[in-house]
Amino acid sequence: MRILIENSGYRLENMGDLAMLQVAVTRLRNFWPDALIQIITNAPEKLVQLCPQTYPLLPVARRVWTAPLISSIYKSPNSRLTRQYSDIEEWEMRHYSPYLVSAFIKSKLKKTTELFKYFTAFMEAVDNADLVVASGGGYITDVFQTSAILALDTLGLATRLGKPTAMLGHGLGPLWKQNSLTKAKAVLPFVNVISLREKRAGIPLLKSMGISQERVFTTGDDAIELAYKARCLELGNGIGVNLRVSKYSSINLTILEIVRSALQEVAKSQDAQLIPAPISRFYYKGYEDSDSMTIQKLLNGYENTPDVGQYLDTPSKVIEQIGKCRVVVTGSYHAGVFALAQGIPVVCLAKSAYYIDKFLGLADQFGVGCTVVLLNDQHLREKLIISINAAWESAEQFRSQLLDAAQKQIELGHAAYKRVYELVR
Repeated sequence: MRILIENSGYRLENMGDLAMLQVAVTRLRNFWPDALIQIITNAPEKLVQLCPQTYPLLPVARRVWTAPLISSIYKSPNSRLTRQYSDIEEWEMRHYSPYLVSAFIKSKLKKTTELFKYFTAFMEAVDNADLVVASGGGYITDVFQTSAILALDTLGLATRLGKPTAMLGHGLGPLWKQNSLTKAKAVLPFVNVISLREKRAGIPLLKSMGISQERVFTTGDDAIELAYKARCLELGNGIGVNLRVSKYSSINLTILEIVRSALQEVAKSQDAQLIPAPISRFYYKGYEDSDSMTIQKLLNGYENTPDVGQYLDTPSKVIEQIGKCRVVVTGSYHAGVFALAQGIPVVCLAKSAYYIDKFLGLADQFGVGCTVVLLNDQHLREKLIISINAAWESAEQFRSQLLDAAQKQIELGHAAYKRVYELVR
């Protein structure tokens, strides 16, 4: 048995993406203990440590598969003729003649180059796979259009080669760009099993594409199982802190200052420690997706705090940290998942459509204990204070309901994986 896994975080720096990947590998191994599992990643050393007995497949070769062929023949890649032919080759040459296109690409690459080796390895991995899986994440969206298209290309290639395919634990959309929508409509109807982590936005999007609901399941996030198993017997006494400052969250430093002020006022009134709950460790030029850097700004001036969580480099460590909390206030989706799955109420902070969909879907899945605060509210500071205090006071009341909701979603997740097993066997 050979399984190829597409995933959301090639760098293995996002603890939420990594948690979903770890759960996917564990669940697949429950059915196929001796399977050879290949995972697309550009961090092979980390993969060996975080997902033992799996094998890395570098993603660089897939970009060769999706690169324009016409522009490699004609010397005018920006001409109108080239663009028209690129669309044709995208949907006809690659989709209907994958072996022919593969042979053409190999003929253009020198056999002695690393790129030839990587491309051959990628094509062989798909061609030899008994199952191709896209593990959970929120990457089929125009917010991350490049990642979405590459993942859809992998699934499309696999289905064209007659391989069983599954998307497990996904949050879909928003999709508004024509290129992404066209590709999604061409690929998703042929994916054998699609499990969603929320139904509020995902189900309408799939229905709009005419996808049969017989192959669609709503299961909740795969990472719920990892956090649920690590839950503490009692609630902690801290307030978990996370905020994602990035282009795709639409959160800026002005909003950060309002959140900081409200958080610290509540923490002082409750005599609570502010506990860092970083999810993304990705650091690029000092600003993008570094949760620890943002948390440091939120904690600035508050004495009763530990460090900002730079050492939390595995999902288990982050989950254990969140287990010390009575409430979590977060602008990052998986800090909310890790908390709710342990019976800890969450106040979610959202501004962009991407995060509004994520958090409203999460609140819908758990039913109680998950409050979504929209960050464009004119009375943001006051609403934050009220919401955090309310979550603090109701934490004991909601704990059992949250744990019940987590357990039900875990069971639904296992049922979706069982459907995949039945599909392949």
